Amino acid sequence: MKKILLLAILSFGLSTGALADTIDTYKKACDLNEGVGCFMLGAMYIKGKGVKQSDFKAVEYLKKSCGLNEGLACAALGIMYKRGKGVKQDYFKAVEYYQKACDLNEGVGCLSLGIMYENGKGVRQSNTQALEYYGKACDLKSQLGCKNYARLKKK
Repeated sequence: MKKILLLAILSFGLSTGALADTIDTYKKACDLNEGVGCFMLGAMYIKGKGVKQSDFKAVEYLKKSCGLNEGLACAALGIMYKRGKGVKQDYFKAVEYYQKACDLNEGVGCLSLGIMYENGKGVRQSNTQALEYYGKACDLKSQLGCKNYARLKKK
């Protein structure tokens, strides 16, 4: 299944026919509880790539993917909740999904959690907590996590 997904990901920018095959591959993978397939479908619905753009459908697939412990999907869900895309805006839910993403060692989740703590959105403002999450994001190779850590450390 991983080889099929890799081939589908590599063909993401191809013709309409190939794109339809890619979508079918992702749907099959998602139906088989492959988190990457569900995540890719969610991403396609966010962008309207090969499907009619729908934040609601994107959230549906991202939730399934996150439930299958796909960290990037959890981080994407956090973004959707933070921005109120396809769901009612909810900073507390955003923090919940960012936390799960970070717990799954997804740097975007840790970075986003640091931002939430630094700005006091959905959590009590805490530069100490923000530094902790920026540091973890940096450890997970997030350049912005490293930059934010260095910036906040100077304060």
